[in-house]
Amino acid sequence: MAEVELILLRHGIAEPRGSGLQDRLRALTPEGRERTQRICQRALQLGLGAPSLVSSPLVRARQTGEIAVQAGLAPRMVCSEALAPGADPWPLLQEWMGQERAEDSRRLILVGHEPDLGDLACRLIAAPAGAMVLKKAGLAMLRLAHAPAAGSFPAGEAQLLLLLTPKVLLGS
Repeated sequence: MAEVELILLRHGIAEPRGSGLQDRLRALTPEGRERTQRICQRALQLGLGAPSLVSSPLVRARQTGEIAVQAGLAPRMVCSEALAPGADPWPLLQEWMGQERAEDSRRLILVGHEPDLGDLACRLIAAPAGAMVLKKAGLAMLRLAHAPAAGSFPAGEAQLLLLLTPKVLLGS
């Protein structure tokens, strides 16, 4: 497979930890929903849509993915435990990258959590762990020149194309 692009989107502003809810059930706040909608609309204007979107199944990430779909960033969303906090998204990515795709469908949006998305990006670009942190509803875009060999992780084989904070995306 030729090059693929990954867009990593962190979930929006959610209910605080310790609010009496299980972590999996924390939802976006009204401010988080509104801000995430504006960010997704701006990302669409910038041409950052994709034919595929995979989200963590946790409520706040799933809501962010739904907002991205409503904004037109992707036609639909699927959820995967591979994007839950502390999980390893690499098998999901490897499966996706190993599938034959049309030229215009080689972009994937992943909606998840920190530090997991930042750590994934760091591994892919061979940066030290923790060197990249996505703000809530912030995004990063990476390009991998080719699909890796079966079972291997392409550390250092990706390029960071974009790292956009909500402030940059919203012009504030």
